[in-house]
Amino acid sequence: MNAELEARAARARERMGALADAGVEAVACGFVDPAGIVRTKCIPLRRLVEASGSGIGLSTVFALALSNDEFTSAPGYVEGPSGDLRLVPDPDGIVPIEPMPGWAWAPVDQFTQEGERWAGCPRGFLRRVVDDLAARGLTVQSAFEFEFSFGRDLPDGGVEPAHRGPGYSDVALVQHHDLALDLIRAFEREGLDLQQFHPEYTDGQFEVSIAPRDPVTMADTVLVLKQTVRAVGRKYGWRASFSPRTFGPVGNGMHLHLSLWRDGRNELSGGEGPAGLTREGEAFIAGLHRDLPAVVAVTCPNTLSYSRLQPHHWSGAMLCWGQENREAALRFIQGMTGTRDRAANIEVKPIDGTSNPYLAMGAVLAAGAAGVADGLELPDPTTEDPSSLPAKERERRRIRQLPDSLAEAVEELAASSTLRAAMGDLLFETFLATRRADEAQYAGVEEEELTRLFRWRY
Repeated sequence: MNAELEARAARARERMGALADAGVEAVACGFVDPAGIVRTKCIPLRRLVEASGSGIGLSTVFALALSNDEFTSAPGYVEGPSGDLRLVPDPDGIVPIEPMPGWAWAPVDQFTQEGERWAGCPRGFLRRVVDDLAARGLTVQSAFEFEFSFGRDLPDGGVEPAHRGPGYSDVALVQHHDLALDLIRAFEREGLDLQQFHPEYTDGQFEVSIAPRDPVTMADTVLVLKQTVRAVGRKYGWRASFSPRTFGPVGNGMHLHLSLWRDGRNELSGGEGPAGLTREGEAFIAGLHRDLPAVVAVTCPNTLSYSRLQPHHWSGAMLCWGQENREAALRFIQGMTGTRDRAANIEVKPIDGTSNPYLAMGAVLAAGAAGVADGLELPDPTTEDPSSLPAKERERRRIRQLPDSLAEAVEELAASSTLRAAMGDLLFETFLATRRADEAQYAGVEEEELTRLFRWRY
């Protein structure tokens, strides 16, 4: 056992008593495949120390998993049935799941059987990007907004949303006040630091916002939150969906908020650049702007994602940036007077719940980091609805629509030197292979059928 794994086993041993006192009897060890589906392997609590030191077996073929539980191949990287990995729980990330008594959730890293970190591990990729930023003296605070829907299947084959609005209304809240309170209690007891909860715009839809935290912890939180939402919904007879299309015309997103920090200073505030950005802050956002057409293949990796990623849906379908512009892919939020040195952030809108949060966060940060390294500058900001501007004005401001299909996004990704360099060949090629295979599986399938197929898979 190497020193890192020995240290994990020691931390697991330290946590055993507190977990047992919290009533934990079993630990679900969770990872996310390239199609964005959360997978688990479960162990009794007594095996936590052993698993934290030597891991739990997993076939390498899960790096090639598709959204329908089939697998593709990436010749020269991962192919066929041979090969095994070790899922190693991170004891520091274990959270007891409040609505699932006796259970805790643990994030995992993927190691080789030789005890080395595996190059295809999504969580390892995100940590590398964060470490690279730290080596430049930069840190990131991050937070997702989670949109999800509750509904259930009907005996006649139809589906029923948990509410029919109005959006943001007391009508929808009163209808589900007990469910909402159970969710809020669970998030608070799990230490998720809930910021707000409300019924959202479309049928059956709700939204949750969590306080900012470091990127790896934030990605771990996605898995905890999804498990919690599903468990609370089940108590009331509802199924939860994070799919980009569930009910009605508006889909579920998972918008990402980021702030960039150096020596305790928020680089998105107090500078001489546009909207008060510092030079590094501007370059970071400019990197996102440059590479976003490729990044969306990672943040919106499902065929159905592109039904949602359209203009006039506040989904960020147009490649531009602007202060508080909800139609822009990159919405700059300056914050309330008196709080801007802390609150200023950039919202990356084209992200949904079919994404692997480790890959999505890592791809976004890698693009921003490349912008800093290259000293990029932003184009003019956009205050209007970008799709309403004349073509010549859009061209002048470097505004265009982001890919409107997975096929188009995948080709942008394939040409991205930024993301290949950040992800490494193995992770890049296996992910690319799965997106091409998933796109081929569902080419030509109508939106209604895609909605049905993916409603309860996410």
